[in-house]
Amino acid sequence: MSICFYRGTFMPLEECRIPVTDLAIQRGVGVFDSIRTYGKNIFALKEHIERLSESAKRCGMEAEKIINELPDIIKKGVNHDSAPDGDMVVKAYITGGCINDHGHFPEPDFFVIFEEAHVLTSEELRNGVALKPIYKERPFPETKSTNYLAGYMTMRGAKPNEFEALYIVNGEITESSTSSFFLCKDGKIITAPVGKVLRGITREILITLLKENNFVVEERCPLESELSSADEAFISGSVKEILPIIKVGDQTIGNGHPGPVSQHIHKLFLSNLDRWM
Repeated sequence: MSICFYRGTFMPLEECRIPVTDLAIQRGVGVFDSIRTYGKNIFALKEHIERLSESAKRCGMEAEKIINELPDIIKKGVNHDSAPDGDMVVKAYITGGCINDHGHFPEPDFFVIFEEAHVLTSEELRNGVALKPIYKERPFPETKSTNYLAGYMTMRGAKPNEFEALYIVNGEITESSTSSFFLCKDGKIITAPVGKVLRGITREILITLLKENNFVVEERCPLESELSSADEAFISGSVKEILPIIKVGDQTIGNGHPGPVSQHIHKLFLSNLDRWM
């Protein structure tokens, strides 16, 4: 069963209610973070909470008290009798609350959802997926806000194999709707730098592992023009881990199949999970 923590109480998710006066509803003022568990083991909790704190500060939310409470709440929720069995995704939301003081939110609210993790299918991992390009800048890329409207609108009319949208700005690839993007080319792993993209937690862990294992990592925006000569591409995220990309728009990546580099990196990631539990 999916559960939610709100205002001091764990409850079935469908019973949770927040006020219609909350600025998350009225003006879309909200930030969140998604945290994966492997069974009851929480992946990179400290790193996710730090990023959530950064997002809240950028939005003008006075959320220090909430941030300090969240680790204990999340640990209790994961081990709650009514929590889902198996792997979970924990979504911690901080909303603007009901007071807007000229773009400053002195009384934010929060809730935490505990749901079954819907992991990638074996077919998606085996065959890879495509991304649909979106030629615009992501709003506030360094903040993990609840505003995913641009990505959702781009996916209208998407082809069956198009997994999510990929942001491309002036020929530079930044990130996809819910993931960090990596391009494998000429023996290098290329990914956009923080400042132009969200500080992906799985992205940071992958960069650490890649450098430890003598991969050459370039933190720059891959170019759209490089897609045609790339060997492989993949995206990363807390729930999806590593997912091979075989096509962007009409451009096939490599031979159109998941390659050995992304598969090796996925195995490397899985073999080091314990370091971030």
